[in-house]
Amino acid sequence: MYELVDEEIALELQATGIGLSIADQCRLLKINRASYYRWKAQQEQSAREERQRQLDARKESELAFATAVLDAWEAHPAYGYRKLSHYMMQTGHPEATEKRVRLMYQRLGIKGLRPKFRTTRPPKRKFKKYPYLLRGKAISYVNQVWATDITYIKLDGRMVYLTAIIDLYSRKILSWGLSETMETEFCIDCLHEAVAGYGVPAIFNTDCGSQFCSNEFIGALQGYGIEISMDGIGRCLDNIFIERTWLTLKYECIFLHDWRTMKELEAGLSSFIFSFNTERPHQGLDYQIPDEVYRKGCFPVGEDDTKEQVA
Repeated sequence: MYELVDEEIALELQATGIGLSIADQCRLLKINRASYYRWKAQQEQSAREERQRQLDARKESELAFATAVLDAWEAHPAYGYRKLSHYMMQTGHPEATEKRVRLMYQRLGIKGLRPKFRTTRPPKRKFKKYPYLLRGKAISYVNQVWATDITYIKLDGRMVYLTAIIDLYSRKILSWGLSETMETEFCIDCLHEAVAGYGVPAIFNTDCGSQFCSNEFIGALQGYGIEISMDGIGRCLDNIFIERTWLTLKYECIFLHDWRTMKELEAGLSSFIFSFNTERPHQGLDYQIPDEVYRKGCFPVGEDDTKEQVA
């Protein structure tokens, strides 16, 4: 019968065994060599089992985290890894760091797709090109700069057109309009609606589309005494904030639904834009909500103490 090897003796055996064989060490310590080997095998087996338990626990943890990421992504399929990380941390997942969520996106094969579509069409007639006034300009309060654009929406086999005006400081969508034609009137109506609801901005930025270069639209801006700014030809980044708004609107609203009529589209857009302004955290605003930022930064344009109030 094998005798049990005391753990302290076994450790001493391992520590003092420099230059001696196992048999000599066992003889000096007066222990059964078979008992030592049996103890050693038990220790190795315990170590293997512990490593396996730790591996299984890590696998279960990763599987639970992957499930949580998938659930959050299914609820918000347009969120990138940064915004999804912020969302998950706010909803009880402190382990969802940006690095872990990004790695999980890669493992799950989740990535963004961005179609490219050229929408701006300059007028065929000669028109006055206004300079771009925003390069290097700090935007520090609301109603300092507004911007507008038109985007296409496919609706039941045909194209309809959406225009919107946003405040660049708060990213709030101030007004918007739908049209089945590319006439200028719906852009002018959108401008009048924004001014009626929020006042007159200092600068209004557009691209060089035919609607915004038209005499009617330019006349409406000049009638309000607004400085006019226009993007450079072929420079989509000059109006990047509203381009980013279109991306958000399409991936979080338009592409997730199959609306068939203008009435359905208008109702869906109305609901989303309300949520965009009043509920959705904006990454570019340090995850604040546009409506709150607009209210906090709503100072009359032209006052001498504007910067002091913002600061």
